[in-house]
Amino acid sequence: MIAVTAASGAYGRLVVGRLLDRWRAGPVVAVVRDPERAADLGARGAEVRRGDYDDPDGLRTAFAGLDRLLLVSSPELDPARRIAQHRAALDAARAAGVGAVVYTSFLDADTRSDGVTAAHHATERALKDSGLPYTLLRHPFYSEAFLHPGLREAVASGELVHGTGGRALNTAFRADLAEAAARVLTEDHHLGRAYDFTGPLWTYPQLAEVLSSVSGTPVIARERADRAPGAHGWLEDQVRSGALERRADDLHQVLGHPPTSLEQAVTALLA
Repeated sequence: MIAVTAASGAYGRLVVGRLLDRWRAGPVVAVVRDPERAADLGARGAEVRRGDYDDPDGLRTAFAGLDRLLLVSSPELDPARRIAQHRAALDAARAAGVGAVVYTSFLDADTRSDGVTAAHHATERALKDSGLPYTLLRHPFYSEAFLHPGLREAVASGELVHGTGGRALNTAFRADLAEAAARVLTEDHHLGRAYDFTGPLWTYPQLAEVLSSVSGTPVIARERADRAPGAHGWLEDQVRSGALERRADDLHQVLGHPPTSLEQAVTALLA
């Protein structure tokens, strides 16, 4: 029996869908805080169980009888609270006799314990100390944060405005990451492994070229004079610093095929 936590979220829902498509040896369990939000997964054949990271007793019940568990990291922003939630989930998994845990970590969590990697670094250490068999899936930023239907506005205006300094991004799409997770959960040779997942590197000047080619409308990339507001500005700061230029081939290897390319993504977005 395989379970996915946070199964009503965008990523967790995709993983459950992939498991339902490929897993025939046992039931697929969708662990969610609000079962009503996963009614569609239940209709597709998943067993829906209530599980809240802030309810350890409920987690033990939700994790009963599991061979493998995908622990999707909590969306909590406060690192201390996030770490406590993850430790509670690991304690519940151990108490429930879960066979193995697959955890969605973040790139560089093995070497950095600050910023966005703080909770992931602590969770990786807790998982290694738990005695549970495990696999680590270290994710990059999602491509959807940068490649989305809003790019149609760039095509309409003929200008792609950005603040990345032309540096490269190693993002990956949720669909590719979900497929990789489903493979790890249903194949036997991944235990004890830590995977660094990235997509193919791309830049905004390259994106402008692809937008031009796919749309048939000339699009030029223009560096923004001022910092973008809010979270997008912070993301662009990370790109401009070179923090997203690390690339690994693990996602390709686990998938058994190349991750979604920039051309494929833009073609789908503009269709």
